[in-house]
Amino acid sequence: MLKAKNLNIYYGRKIAIKNASFTITPGEIVGLIGPNGAGKTTIMKTLLGLTKFTGSITFDGQKITASSHRVLAKVGALIENPAIYPFLSGKENLALYSQDKDDLNQLVNRLGMASYIDRPAKSYSIGMKQKLGIALALLNHPELVILDEPMNGLDVEATILIRKIIHDYAANGTAFLISSHVLSELQKVMTSVIILNHQEIVMDVPIDKFKSIRATHYRLKTVNNERTRELFSTNDLPFEYQEDAFIIEIQDIGQAEQLLYQHQILLTELSPVRKTFEQAIVNVLEKKREAE
Repeated sequence: MLKAKNLNIYYGRKIAIKNASFTITPGEIVGLIGPNGAGKTTIMKTLLGLTKFTGSITFDGQKITASSHRVLAKVGALIENPAIYPFLSGKENLALYSQDKDDLNQLVNRLGMASYIDRPAKSYSIGMKQKLGIALALLNHPELVILDEPMNGLDVEATILIRKIIHDYAANGTAFLISSHVLSELQKVMTSVIILNHQEIVMDVPIDKFKSIRATHYRLKTVNNERTRELFSTNDLPFEYQEDAFIIEIQDIGQAEQLLYQHQILLTELSPVRKTFEQAIVNVLEKKREAE
């Protein structure tokens, strides 16, 4: 659906994105991750034809340039803050761009905005404005939706609702490019991840690659944790003690089990400890910095 090749984006003489290439296919939910200043919002604006660049971007085979915005009819976007007219009602804001009245009404109901949609947008809370911005991005059955920090200002119930809507739209072929600092939420929806660091793409992989990360430690409990602590210390077995359990590196688990067996101490828990998604992302960025 969308193909970006060798993108270089500049702000004056300063480079914002270096030689970035990636693709987005129908129904794919791509998470765009990186530290502040890495260039996430810049890439999103560029895909909408809002910044100048070198390289190429094509959407459904049609080239995107900073002077050609015809592709926007097939793309919905929420970049930074919702672009709404404060003195118009929420419904009037939506009607400015809507091509399908039924689609508009369905979005209002599905997003739970019916009780306030006829009020002036200036009276909305941050969460209400965010929902309106998401509704604007989803109008007219877009083929691609670009969302920058979509969960900002949303409560738990609204966050779960937006997550379900994203899944439903993707199941019908809509692709998403989503940037968020709330990695735990992003992990629940995305099917692939692009990691940016120092204005470059350092990883572009399916999310399943992170789900299959092998355990590096084991969590261990026994019927006598105090005696176990003494035993491990006496035998110079490295461990950490967290939340009434021992954290032991995977290569040392055999020695730990042998010691416990020899001293007739029964195990009550032995489970692998895998890195969280956040830890895995941090490790990717740290390895990139070490290589530089």
